[in-house]
Amino acid sequence: MLDKELALVTGASRGIGRAIALELGRRGAKVIGTATTEQGAAAIGEVLAGAGVQGRGVVLDVSNAASVERCFKDIEAAEGTPSILVNNAGVTRDGLLMRMSSEDWQSVLDTDLTSVYRTCKAVIRGMMKARRGRIVNIASVVAVMGNAGQGNYAAAKAGMIGFSKSLAREVGSRGITVNVVAPGFIVTDMTDALNAQTREALLGQVPLGRLGSPEDVAHAVAFLASPEAGYVTGETLHVNGGMYMI
Repeated sequence: MLDKELALVTGASRGIGRAIALELGRRGAKVIGTATTEQGAAAIGEVLAGAGVQGRGVVLDVSNAASVERCFKDIEAAEGTPSILVNNAGVTRDGLLMRMSSEDWQSVLDTDLTSVYRTCKAVIRGMMKARRGRIVNIASVVAVMGNAGQGNYAAAKAGMIGFSKSLAREVGSRGITVNVVAPGFIVTDMTDALNAQTREALLGQVPLGRLGSPEDVAHAVAFLASPEAGYVTGETLHVNGGMYMI
């Protein structure tokens, strides 16, 4: 159980992030979920309350250094340093490299990778002082297998894996673990909109024969955030139905 833990989940307004926030709360953690707007933050609070989870929603733009600093300062003053940090917020700006603008490249790197540096740095001093903590970063199967038209996204997510391994070595002696969950094809609004032929082509790449659910990812994150995973660090847990096996 995660009683007395304070969990911060970025990008918690829908999909995987919302499932993670609810699962950590179900296991006893107090949960703070982030969204980019006041409306989104309020909706997170309503979802948590409706599920009987203690917590709230806050506004955070992970791509903006000032927003990160302000948000974490407010959390520190109100609740203290999170003992669990889940970096889930991210964007895609897909396109073949020859057509990819520098803005689309930089936007994905700032939101999906540089943000992880910022949020981890914001919590690491408090975690080290407490001599305990769990950091779980949400990458993607694309980080390890690549995908045409997603060079920026693949670079950011692969960078997240390397960053996590390095940080795990830096803070392990203080009782802090740093791990990655790399989802495969997960049911989202985007996959719901696919035509039958495209959906069948996707399923053909997955040995388990189904798309993953946000809850599949949430369960993996909850394990890595739990006391039972205390001897697991620097690892990437692939949740992809077997479409990519190392």
